Amino acid sequence: MRTLDGDAARNATWWSLRSFRSRLTAIVIAGALLRSVVLAYRWGRPLRMNDSLWYSFTATGLRHGRFFHSILTGGPTAEHPPLAAVLMAPLSFLSDPVQGQRLTTTLFGIALVALIGLLGRRIGGPTMGLIAAAIAAVYPNLWTHDGLVMAESIAMVLIVGWMLAVLHLLDRPTWRRAALVGALAGLAALTRSELGLLAVAGLVAVVWHSRSRAAVLRAAAMALVTAAVLLPWTVVNVARFDSPVLLTTNDGTTLLGSYCDDVFSGGDKGGWSLFCVLGGPEPSGDDSVRSAQQRRWALSYARQHVSQLPGIVVARVARALDLYGLHDVVHGDVGEDQQRTAVWAGIVCWWILAPLACWGVRRLRRRDRAVVLVPVAIVFATTVAFYGSHRLRAPLEPSLVLLAAAALTGWLREGRTTPGDDESTRLTSTNL
Repeated sequence: MRTLDGDAARNATWWSLRSFRSRLTAIVIAGALLRSVVLAYRWGRPLRMNDSLWYSFTATGLRHGRFFHSILTGGPTAEHPPLAAVLMAPLSFLSDPVQGQRLTTTLFGIALVALIGLLGRRIGGPTMGLIAAAIAAVYPNLWTHDGLVMAESIAMVLIVGWMLAVLHLLDRPTWRRAALVGALAGLAALTRSELGLLAVAGLVAVVWHSRSRAAVLRAAAMALVTAAVLLPWTVVNVARFDSPVLLTTNDGTTLLGSYCDDVFSGGDKGGWSLFCVLGGPEPSGDDSVRSAQQRRWALSYARQHVSQLPGIVVARVARALDLYGLHDVVHGDVGEDQQRTAVWAGIVCWWILAPLACWGVRRLRRRDRAVVLVPVAIVFATTVAFYGSHRLRAPLEPSLVLLAAAALTGWLREGRTTPGDDESTRLTSTNL
C-alpha cells in the first residue's frame, strides 16, 4: 500500500477536518431549521400550569432585579437549581419575556446537535460524528425539549460538554482540563440537581484510569472546583432559608408525589401525582421546612409499603423505557406543553434507537463506553428513587444517540471491509 509523505499526510488531515466541519455545519443548520419550526409553533402560546411558570417568573424577575422570589408566596425560592433561570434572564427583556426564554432553550438545542457531532467524532471518528449529529438533528426526544421554558435542553448541553471534557482529560491529563471537568459538573448540578452525580463519576474516572498520586491530586482539584461553583448558591440559601438547602427545595414535593397511593397501584403506577402533593396535609414554614416535612412523610410512606417497592421500581423503569404506562406518560408530556404527535414520534424513535444503542455499547472502547454510560446510570438511579418519565430520562438521550451512531458506524465499516479485517472495523478514539 502506498504511504503519504509528511506534507501530503498533513494536507489529507486538513482536508478531512475541513470536510467534517462543513458537513457538520450543514447538519446543524438542518437541525436549526427544524427547531425553528417547533419554536414558531410554540411562539405566542401561553405557558401551562407546570414548572415552566417557575422558570419564566424567576428569569423575568432576575431581569428586573428580583432575586429568586416565589411566584406563590413572594418569599425566597429554590424550587429548582438556578442556572437555567439565570441563562434565560438575558433574553427576558422582550415585551413578552416567555418568547425570549423559549428562544434561549432553542439555541441550546441547536448547540447540542453540534456538540453531539463533535463528541461522536472524538469517540469513533468523523463518520460516527456525522451520523450522531444527523440523528440528534431529527430525534424528537431532543427537539421536543427545545422551546420549552425548562432546564432539559441546557442540561443536555452541559452533559455532552462534560463527557467531551472527561475524554480529553483522560487522554492528556492537565490541571486546566481537570478544572474544566469539575466546573462543568458543578454547572450541570446547578441546572438539574441529580447531575451532581457527574462530579462523583468524574473523580472515579480519573482515579481509576491512572491510579497515581498525580491522578488523586487532579481528582481533588476537580472536587474543589465543583464545590467552588456550587458554593455561592449554597451560601445564599443558608442565609435565606430556615433549614439547610444545598441545591433545591424540590426534593420534598418530588418524593411526596412519588410515594403515595395514587402511584403505588392502578394505571399511574410508577409515576408521579400532583394530587398526592396537594391533597395531603399542609406543611408549614418556609420552602426549606416544608420540603423537609414532605420528605419525612414520603419516606414514612415508603417504610410502610416496603413489600410493594420492588414492583414499583419495575414499573418506574418500564415507564422510563416506554414499555409501560404510555397513556399516562404521554398525558404528562402534553401537560408540559409538548405536542401529542411529537411525543408519540419520540416513543417510536426510542423503540428504534434503543436496540441499536444496546448493540452500540459493545462497539466502543471500554473507557469511552464508561463515560458515555454515566448519564444512563444517573437516570437509572433517579428513576428508581423517584419515578419514570421522559423528562427524568432526558439526560441519557444524548448517550442513546451516540451509542446508536456507534452501532450504525460499525455496520457501515463492516460493509466496506473484508470479514477478517477486524482492525479497520474497530471504533477508536480520535483527537479533534
